[in-house]
Amino acid sequence: MNDQPRHRQFPDAHQDIATARATPETPQTLSPTYRLAFADDDFLCRDELRPVRLQLELLKPELALEEAGIRSTIVMFGGARIPDPDHKDKARTPALARLSQYYDEARTFARQVTENSLAHGGCDNVVVTGGGPGVMEAGNRGAADAGGKSISLNIVLPHEQAPNTYATPELCFNFHYFGIRKMHFLLRAKAVVVFPGGFGTLDELFETLTLIQTGRMAPIPIILFGRAFWTSIVNWQALAEAGTISEGDLDLFTFVETADDAIAALEKCD
Repeated sequence: MNDQPRHRQFPDAHQDIATARATPETPQTLSPTYRLAFADDDFLCRDELRPVRLQLELLKPELALEEAGIRSTIVMFGGARIPDPDHKDKARTPALARLSQYYDEARTFARQVTENSLAHGGCDNVVVTGGGPGVMEAGNRGAADAGGKSISLNIVLPHEQAPNTYATPELCFNFHYFGIRKMHFLLRAKAVVVFPGGFGTLDELFETLTLIQTGRMAPIPIILFGRAFWTSIVNWQALAEAGTISEGDLDLFTFVETADDAIAALEKCD
């Protein structure tokens, strides 16, 4: 295969942007209509350009992950408010302080998954998180503990936010559209592992369950850490007894308590 750069018959976009910026300033060249369309932020942010922005947000991470050779992922969802046990004294509630054990379990799980991934080339079963604090930080941190990379899918929120410091920089992405971000979580997923969390965690869990239940997505293992937590906030059996889900839908997920339990559950599904 020829790896030499392809000869270009025409200037590339970067060259034309530079050339356009060097144009003498006149009323004509200073007019917004004169800007190159792809270099005009005001134009790209118009409501009418939403379909283009959606496409760009889908394409940019896809190209980067493909170029990085990432073939499959293990998705980790969980609460942003769950603290590192070393800082559980600063937790907002006593319950969150107790849930800090899952930070350590998430970190251990991510480390074990990444070690196994690296042993097989590092392109399969790469950990992916939302890139934020709490369980997300623990996932990225565990991958870093193993000396591997992890993917972070961050999103712009009204309050100040930045990726956690354990996120692999070249695999850290930022999103405007929740829907496109959700697609990227699942496009390469070989399993979804869910720790205790809030609305965001519940949203991702139930969307994944619905996609599998309705046949819109191929079945993959869904592993829930902390049976006591999940059975206290969702009466799964009542849903089945009411007929709003099938009894068999209760088999779409597995409860575990530790990272070792989760690894064993994944190996059982292979």
